[in-house]
Amino acid sequence: MKRYTLPERTMSDDELLSRYKAESELTILGELYNRHSEMVYYVCLRYFKDAERSKDAVMQLFEELIQKVKKQEIKDFPKWLYVVSKNHCLMALRSNKQQFIVPVDDFVEFAANLHQEENYAEKEERLSLLESCIEKLPAKQKITVDLFFLQEKCYKEVAELSGYNLNEVKSFIQNGKRNLKICMESNAG
Repeated sequence: MKRYTLPERTMSDDELLSRYKAESELTILGELYNRHSEMVYYVCLRYFKDAERSKDAVMQLFEELIQKVKKQEIKDFPKWLYVVSKNHCLMALRSNKQQFIVPVDDFVEFAANLHQEENYAEKEERLSLLESCIEKLPAKQKITVDLFFLQEKCYKEVAELSGYNLNEVKSFIQNGKRNLKICMESNAG
């Protein structure tokens, strides 16, 4: 195992990110993550309101990053990590059924056979399908759809957090919404 010391501490986030993608050396990712782990902890604490659970989430998120970092185009690591951390917390709360409900109907039009009186199991099934469909979106659409609909950010905030320009954001959201609708309709029933 290689030992990294001083050079990594003087490298920018972008340099560390590029180096990790090229070398897959965990100590490089660890250096990058350590720079922002306090922010991750406070994001988790804001959602979980539990110090121990937040500390556990910080470790879980590092493990998730090992693969996620390689699969996504990251323009601004701290902003991207903030979004990943927030999503991790929201999904954990939802999976624990702690009163978190994604506003699905606000942005995906469902087939006409869905009724207002659906039971909890049907809602859970739709939310699971929605999560699955969101995961299938191209990265740019997934990020902007998440920020806009799930995190209720305005276009300008989505542009700032994602690093995309306003026209790109609007396009990615529109295409993401269309792709979610197609995915939901083709997998419903």
